[in-house]
Amino acid sequence: MGDLFQPTHLLVIAIILLVLFGAKRLPELGKGLGEGLKGFKEGLKGVTEPTPPAQPVQQNTAAAPPPPANSTPVEPKA
Repeated sequence: MGDLFQPTHLLVIAIILLVLFGAKRLPELGKGLGEGLKGFKEGLKGVTEPTPPAQPVQQNTAAAPPPPANSTPVEPKA
């Protein structure tokens, strides 16, 4: 298992990636992977830091307005 990242293995993986995605697409994939890892690390930092206590949410206790007195639908004239 320790012999997984031998130079020949990495070379074969690089050739396979080059064939599958092409030379123009590989930098974009690398950039996206790097940004994803950076965001993941930042997210992990947020998990380990203590969060401030949540503020209670006040619910609106006002009653809903009553429906209109004449609630029969009016048909449009053709």
